[in-house]
Amino acid sequence: MARLSVDIRPSWIGRPFHLAFTRPFMDIDGTELAAQWGTTEIPVTTGPHEMAVYFRYRGQKAARLGIGRAEFAVNGSPDPVKVTAALGVRNGSPFKVTVG
Repeated sequence: MARLSVDIRPSWIGRPFHLAFTRPFMDIDGTELAAQWGTTEIPVTTGPHEMAVYFRYRGQKAARLGIGRAEFAVNGSPDPVKVTAALGVRNGSPFKVTVG
């Protein structure tokens, strides 16, 4: 099983707010996973995948705010596939998700 290393960051302006009041999540191939601000590692199978990164205010159960998407393929290498998800500066900006 391969690994996915996802670095999720709020913008530097909104960082204190997001660290206190929001929580990031990932959706890998339709399966939602709780994440953390910073780096989250998860196991993934080899092959193509679709990913979405978003956040919620603490206490919300279904919102998907600032959603950013990416597609990537895992080849089974022992090195993790690195993904960076950076939240935009303006309120309402989406995550910019970069693979590699």
